[in-house]
This record gives sequence, C-alpha cells and structure tokens, in this order.
Amino acid sequence: MPNIHDVEVRDLQVNADQRGHLVEVFRSDWDEYEIDPEMSYYSMTYPGVVRAWHRHLEGQIDHFVCPKGRITVGIYDDREDSPTQGELDTFVIGEHNQQVIRIPGDCWHGFKAIGDEPSLLINYPTNLYDYEDPDEERIPYDDDRIPYDWNAEIHG
Repeated sequence: MPNIHDVEVRDLQVNADQRGHLVEVFRSDWDEYEIDPEMSYYSMTYPGVVRAWHRHLEGQIDHFVCPKGRITVGIYDDREDSPTQGELDTFVIGEHNQQVIRIPGDCWHGFKAIGDEPSLLINYPTNLYDYEDPDEERIPYDDDRIPYDWNAEIHG
C-alpha cells in the first residue's frame, strides 16, 4: 500500500494456462491512467544494477510494470506542497507480483534489478521524451538527500 500522495498501485490479473500467461498492463478505464500515456518503452537491466534517482518537473507521470525478472522500485517525495513530503515508498514487483505503479513524476524515483536474471521494466509515461531538452533531473543513487540504501536486505 503506497504512503506517498498520488502514488497508486494496481494488482495485474495474470491469466495463465498450459500455453503460458497473458497480463493486461494498460486499459483506458483504469484510474491509474487518468492521463493517457504518450508513449511506452522498455528497459532491460542486469541483476544488481540501480537506475536512480531522477524526476520530471514538467508534469509527467510514469507507470512502471515489470513483466520479467524482479525489481525494487523506490519513490521519494520531497515536494514542498505535498502532504507526504519526506516519505519514502518501496515496492518489489515482477513476475511473482504483477503490478502497475503510478509515479508522480515530480517525486524522485528509480529502481534496482534484483535476483539472478535481467529484469524488464515497461514504462508508460504521459509525456513524450524530448531528445533535445529532456525533462529529467538526476542525482546519484546514493545521494544523502534521499534516505534509502539500495543495498539494504529485502524482507518479505
């Protein structure tokens, strides 16, 4: 259950049979996608690699899904006008726990691939990526401004 204002999580239904499985990851009638995505992309990340921290200041909302492998997603709220300023949310998602996470872009966020195999992350952002002027502010994954240790042991 998310603590941060405007973060939402939806469990995805896995429809499995002897052939494999099918999972819907985007539907226009889901509340998590109140603003339709402008694009989608996927990234493959090797085990142990951290892709953090970044945020978007032009109104982008991200929607993370991990269909293959496992990742820990971290979200930190330092928005001055937020009722949850200073809160940190973490989620472990992937093949074993199919969810979509709606991330307010102006919160710091990132993820780490965990387990022994590469992970796939699919994102459905609400803004197109601008190659000439990217809407991304970045800080190192181990920056002291965010109270999270990506190398901490995972429980649960």
